[in-house]
Amino acid sequence: MRPPGLILAGGRSSRMGENKALLRLGNDTILGHIVRRLSPQVSTLAINSAVSFSGFETFHYLEDRPGRRLGPLAGILTGMRHFSAQPSEPSHFASAPCDSPFLPLDLVPQLTAACPDPETIIIATSLDRRHPVFGLWPVALADDLEQWLVDDGNRRINAFLNRHRTVTVNFQPLHTRHGALDPFYNINTPEELAHVATFAESLE
Repeated sequence: MRPPGLILAGGRSSRMGENKALLRLGNDTILGHIVRRLSPQVSTLAINSAVSFSGFETFHYLEDRPGRRLGPLAGILTGMRHFSAQPSEPSHFASAPCDSPFLPLDLVPQLTAACPDPETIIIATSLDRRHPVFGLWPVALADDLEQWLVDDGNRRINAFLNRHRTVTVNFQPLHTRHGALDPFYNINTPEELAHVATFAESLE
């Protein structure tokens, strides 16, 4: 199974003060690194965002329902609805956020290898932490997730995961000459961007 993929880019980047997906890190933007690393792992790649990004206009953009900001689960639901309507009828799609440029080059193959059936969610872990935005999501759960999100208090991914069979796949830290780095390190602030700048060579 080589599933389609979705980059979750619907956040406000409020802590960064500008759109973090287009900030430079080494020789590319953060989003550019993610696209380059994730594209070979999926059959097609779309971006979950209400606006298109300069330099990435050729991608298919999936917008959440207007007027509702329910966090990454809304993007997951958008992906479920979109990919369930595709002629290829994939059982799952892979997700990754727009602010984690060091994601593993074998992320999706490892997640798919651990998938036991069409209704199990597969989530990445590292350093004893779950990273639910890096996952393999069953499109069959769309109706349940949509009903779950009717309550505006149901925004936490982990709470939704607790409702369904979930398998985790552990990934090891990225080892570089500057030390070890969590492959799912996400960049939310200027300080975090400066911190990982020394690791940018690992993306080349």
